[in-house]
Amino acid sequence: MKANAIPSISCYHCGERCEEEVISFQDHSFCCLGCQKVYEILSSNELCDYYQLESTPGITQRNPVAATKFDYLEDELVQAKLIQYRDQHQVQIQFHIPMMHCASCIWLLEHLYRLDQGVKNSRVNFLKKSLQLSFDPSKTSLKKVVHLLSSLGYEPALNLNDLEHQVKKDENRRLLFQIGVAGFCFGNIMLISFPEYFGLDSMTRVAFSSLFGYLNLGLSLPVFFYSSQDYFITAWKGLKKKHVSIDVPLALGILVLFLRSLYDVVSGTGIGYFDTHAGLVFFLLIGKWFQQRTFDTLSFERDYKSYFPVAVTVRKNGLETTMPVTQLQIGDRLIIRNNELIPADSLLMKGKAHIDFSFVTGESQPIEKVLGELIYAGGRQTGETIELEVCKKVNQSYLTQLWNSEHFSKNRESRIQSFQQKVSKVFTYVLLLIAFGSAAFWALVDPHLSVHAFTSVLIIACPCALALSSPFALGTALRIFGRNKFYLKSPETVEHLARIDSIVFDKTGTITQPSESNIQYHGKTLTPLQREVVRSVTKNSVHPLSKKIAHFYGGSETKKIDQFEELTGKGIQACWESVNIRIGSAKWLGVELKVEDALDTRVYLEWNHEILGYFSIHHQYRLGLSHLIRTWKKDYSLHLLSGDNNQERTRLGHLFGDEEQLFFHQSPSDKMNFIDELQKRNKNVMMIGDGLNDAGALKVADVGLSITEDTAHFSPASDIIMDASKFDHLPQFLRFSKRTLKVIKMSFFISLTYNIIGLAFAVQGTLSPIIAAILMPLSSVTIISFTTLATGWMARKEKLS
Repeated sequence: MKANAIPSISCYHCGERCEEEVISFQDHSFCCLGCQKVYEILSSNELCDYYQLESTPGITQRNPVAATKFDYLEDELVQAKLIQYRDQHQVQIQFHIPMMHCASCIWLLEHLYRLDQGVKNSRVNFLKKSLQLSFDPSKTSLKKVVHLLSSLGYEPALNLNDLEHQVKKDENRRLLFQIGVAGFCFGNIMLISFPEYFGLDSMTRVAFSSLFGYLNLGLSLPVFFYSSQDYFITAWKGLKKKHVSIDVPLALGILVLFLRSLYDVVSGTGIGYFDTHAGLVFFLLIGKWFQQRTFDTLSFERDYKSYFPVAVTVRKNGLETTMPVTQLQIGDRLIIRNNELIPADSLLMKGKAHIDFSFVTGESQPIEKVLGELIYAGGRQTGETIELEVCKKVNQSYLTQLWNSEHFSKNRESRIQSFQQKVSKVFTYVLLLIAFGSAAFWALVDPHLSVHAFTSVLIIACPCALALSSPFALGTALRIFGRNKFYLKSPETVEHLARIDSIVFDKTGTITQPSESNIQYHGKTLTPLQREVVRSVTKNSVHPLSKKIAHFYGGSETKKIDQFEELTGKGIQACWESVNIRIGSAKWLGVELKVEDALDTRVYLEWNHEILGYFSIHHQYRLGLSHLIRTWKKDYSLHLLSGDNNQERTRLGHLFGDEEQLFFHQSPSDKMNFIDELQKRNKNVMMIGDGLNDAGALKVADVGLSITEDTAHFSPASDIIMDASKFDHLPQFLRFSKRTLKVIKMSFFISLTYNIIGLAFAVQGTLSPIIAAILMPLSSVTIISFTTLATGWMARKEKLS
């Protein structure tokens, strides 16, 4: 390695011009030791393909990262505030990377595992400039990972406060500065140009005309190089990736206006179109700001903390009650039963915890926790009831992240968004063709109109409105559904819901109302102790029948259960003081049923391998079920899959109108196979279940809808969580989803109509570029307003507002 004083050489890594000392290494030039070090890392790991992705892929590092800069990350208290999840084999953390700016950044950040063997995986969210990363703490450390990122030029913004809000605030401030500069220059250019506007001959002689022209040129430079720079940067980066975005025609329009005006002034043929140029940029930025303000006001980002009342059981003053997780405070005692999600980082205070962290890590093997050990949010208890003490406030958006985890995604393409993207892309190419064609035509007929026609076409016909119609309509629908306690996993679920043609119901806990069911015990008389033990065992479960049995025996005292396991589709097995207890279905317990035994739903009790008796449950169907079935029979193919016996076949047959569509004694795998068969027949299936035994069926269905008496049982496997009180609103919800798609199609038509009419005037050269600049954002705001108001009106028609 040697240093040479060779000026004006581009750094091989970051692309910066090296005006000072140049470092030569392996036939390449670098502007500093930091860039050279990054190249060495990439080269040694065979990652030099990075430099083929973009000519300036990295971020300049004028100063190498000091080895001691991140020593504070070795502090356990600091780590506890930053880390989302940690165990012996994995640590998960999310970083904000402000310097992320292009495709090569994404490529490098998602290949960190090749630079550090301790990194398991890394995933980029480019829009939020965030990096979700997991690493093996036995092979690397948080400090080493952060140091690696910094050495590559992507130093994380480590801030324990609300960092994203601050970043957004800085971006808004910059936009306002750009608007201020453009507005100031635009106003002054118009004042200087007044003599030209009014044709004052005494003021428009050659000397004055030349002076005013150069003054306008000077005022337009900040507009061109500062206020409009984002359009050029975005357009250039897109072109380098062979992607033509809407910023390409806008940047072309701004560039053509500036260059034509510059030619007029320098050649002495006039004072140019600097007023139009400055006004164009000013109104484009105003439109951009107005769109952003409108977007913020109608924000529909998938952050459910404002209205998603996920509840949890807490113990206060010796009594159990439920409350929304948003109200949890540090020190609150949580009661977590089998299969329930832990909403906040907490300490284990009572019980045996076997935590399934598959929602967080994708690994389904339960991890045993001991008393006093920290349990991270997102884990699901598998076993007896445990008691936790909250040690960190709930981050509700983190629960949203779990619900949208890639481990539970169905990888379904949105037809609306796919269509929208194709139309927008084709529209941009057609727009460029029309713009150049009109410019060429007027260059031959009337050169004066050529620039006006070219710039007006580029500006007036903007596919932005097309791109905004779908997300705003779906986002508005999402909020309306949420207000009605119908919580959707993503905006795209609205579209999938509208395309449903087959509906599959579970029975127990779904179309039946657990709180209204009647229960009786038949068999050997149970002692008070046995009743208390049975109540304690069933109290650990969240299954509707278990909860019914626990409520049947009442009381508040509970026995300590030594072992507890809930077998999906079968029942519960537990151990209390060497007594083995099993509570579940007749088939699982080996009970032979007679014909008359199939007249009611039965849950059998086995005590130390002896069948003592059974609980008979007479179900009460949910309010509005008969009306719902009658409404849907005309438009949908209806099916019922139940794990219970067929004692209610006749009663349900009258409701469904066809007993052939009713299936009983169905295991969880049977339900999944049934839905799979429907999908093979090109059916779009919605599964409606209670989120317990139906988890697999909810996941494989095109739309999985989980009904719950409360929203404590947060289920990432489902696409929709619905409060049971809204059961009779289901037909309205499906009709509203269809109406929302109609709104999107109408907004497409309005946008295309606007663009066609605008183009008709623009190609004639009779539309001023300034007027076009005003109309362009106005069209976007019109589409936003239309989709929002129309979707709201559709909701009021369905009485959902």
